[in-house]
Amino acid sequence: MVKFHRHILSNGLRVLVHRDETTPLAAVNILYDVGARDEHPERTGFAHLFEHLMFEGSANVPRFDYELQHAGGENNAFTTNDITNYYLSLPAQNLETAFWLESDRMLALAFSSEKLLTQQNVVTEEYRQSYLNQPYGDAWLLMRPLAYDVHPYRWATIGKDISHIRDATLQDVKDFFHTYYHPANAILTVTGNVEESRVFELAEKWFGDIPPGPLNIRKLPPEPLQKKEKRLSAKRDVPQHQIYMTFHMCARNHPDFHTADLISDMLANGESSRLPARLLHDQKVFSEVNAYVTGNLDPGLLVIAGKPHLETDPAEAEDMLWKEAYDLVANAVTERELQKVKNRVEASQTYSESNVMAKAMNLAYYELQGDAGLYNKQIENYQRVKAEDIQRVAGEIFRRDNLSVLHYGNSGTVK
Repeated sequence: MVKFHRHILSNGLRVLVHRDETTPLAAVNILYDVGARDEHPERTGFAHLFEHLMFEGSANVPRFDYELQHAGGENNAFTTNDITNYYLSLPAQNLETAFWLESDRMLALAFSSEKLLTQQNVVTEEYRQSYLNQPYGDAWLLMRPLAYDVHPYRWATIGKDISHIRDATLQDVKDFFHTYYHPANAILTVTGNVEESRVFELAEKWFGDIPPGPLNIRKLPPEPLQKKEKRLSAKRDVPQHQIYMTFHMCARNHPDFHTADLISDMLANGESSRLPARLLHDQKVFSEVNAYVTGNLDPGLLVIAGKPHLETDPAEAEDMLWKEAYDLVANAVTERELQKVKNRVEASQTYSESNVMAKAMNLAYYELQGDAGLYNKQIENYQRVKAEDIQRVAGEIFRRDNLSVLHYGNSGTVK
């Protein structure tokens, strides 16, 4: 159980505190409710660009990293299709340094044409190195628009086209910043050896005078029901063929999410799960298999992927993946198998509760979903899933008309 206290500033900033006296550190996490799904279709990649720009200095802090390191801290950030998250840790006695740094860049990020150009070049190079010049790097640039027709999940956080970042103007990025990077669109969590009253006092001192910013109401186009199987083949110079199969599933806060997550775990979480045990070790058809859910806040995807051995026909390999998935529809799982994957989830949750930074991130993420207390109900939600739920949800997900398949490799057109 992760106990926490909540305080909401008059400008809308939600502040959550969890005290952990077992550590000398404090973890500070700021989640901004903006991700790639919030971008204009012709100006994509901006949330990820800001992951870089936010470290370019602010009005009173020209060198963010230098000041934090001087206080004994370290930091990083990440962007998803749903959120942008900044996090840092430092000795608890230096907590106010974190509030000074984070509040200054929220209030007055230092914009300039030179800084923008620097980060445009950084992101452009990242696009080349991570997506174009890396084996399998562009697979999800192909997979997303195959699986999604209208929802903005159809582009990756790097953007639909790197020209959107390369051509961004200083005014474009200023507009994006003032729309999303403000107290009313943020959640601040602090965990570690800290006093709740001290955290709330610092929050009022450093963030209380920042204007709340505009109210953002999402009006994203809902993805229509997929009615037919979709297929794409991409010929690339890679050492092995790879198969990607995606199925639409429910959103992160849907009652069936935990069931779908357990389904992916049954397929490929650990060497004894179905895909590795049967297709890697017993039949030795694949050299690598995986299954997971994207876990998006809007309806996401359950993904099955695998690299068949060179001597295996890719079409036959795909059929084997399909049969293993559909077996969860055709045959009820045993209580023993179901309990095994539940135990793994519980172990993972318990481990996360021992990590001060993981607790800060999770409290913020569940607060975004409506209540940070949901973090403490996850084990219960997974343990509540029954064998008949697995079969029902698997039947809803594993349908041919709900399937999108990408064959990626040297084999050319498949099926």
